[in-house]
Amino acid sequence: MHDGETNGSGIGMAKLGDDGKKYYLEFECGISTEEFADQILCDPDLPNLKSIVIGMWDDEMGGEGVGPVLDMMEGNSEKFQHIDKLFVGDIEAEECEISWIQQGDYEGLLQALPNLKSLQIKGSDGLALGKIRHENLRELEIICGGLPVSVVNDIKAAYLPALQKLVLFSGIEDYGYDCSLSDFADLAKKERFPHLTYLGFTNSEDQDGLLRVILDSDILPQLEILDVSCGCLTDEGGQRILDAAGKLGHLKKLDASHHYMSEGMMEKLQALPFAVDVSDAQTVYVYGDESYMYPMITE
Repeated sequence: MHDGETNGSGIGMAKLGDDGKKYYLEFECGISTEEFADQILCDPDLPNLKSIVIGMWDDEMGGEGVGPVLDMMEGNSEKFQHIDKLFVGDIEAEECEISWIQQGDYEGLLQALPNLKSLQIKGSDGLALGKIRHENLRELEIICGGLPVSVVNDIKAAYLPALQKLVLFSGIEDYGYDCSLSDFADLAKKERFPHLTYLGFTNSEDQDGLLRVILDSDILPQLEILDVSCGCLTDEGGQRILDAAGKLGHLKKLDASHHYMSEGMMEKLQALPFAVDVSDAQTVYVYGDESYMYPMITE
């Protein structure tokens, strides 16, 4: 599952290119999250890294959150000022279902790392961003099976003037999603993110609705990449794209992968004058008189 090697005690460290590293615990190694955090801090490669990925921090992912790792980085922030990219929660389903990942509070960490440019978070249980004022963050992505409105509200209240990429996975109500389309409409405003060029509202049961939010927004003209992937986009949404084609000519790419559109609609979208990804077409599941569609990531 991992390309790296453990250090003999169950703590894994996998190199990612020339200046990146992933840290993780082996299953049932018996090491606490606090000890795992200490091992990251003591890694002799740390001063040379630009990118850090945090995998399993609990050897059984039995409920202990990532807080000790975040606290370690915040408390020793002088040793992490050179880090550009941070991904917390790079955990496969075979290791832990996404809904079981216990996240943490990122307010202090973001304050302590003013040079961070990219933050990717997987899992939403226990997730809080808090009050965010960050001059240099360019990318924010939250991957989850159920996005809480509290997290969306944190982003709405944030000061992120340099943000260029925002990707939010919605998920479903059973796993914590409690947002409305109006919450996303409040986010998709150019006054909030004057430099945003990549916007992804993804992984939704109402992917057609989220698409409509973006198409109706005043941030649309500045976007280069429109991402409505991983959800239940139907021919209704596809037709909305076609109807809006006159104001989409500036796009470089439309990502509509993992969808429920017909072959005919896919062909029409691929004829648009920019790159269109309509891969991973799904089939509606029919049971009796009911039909079902599912986002890509739920549990």
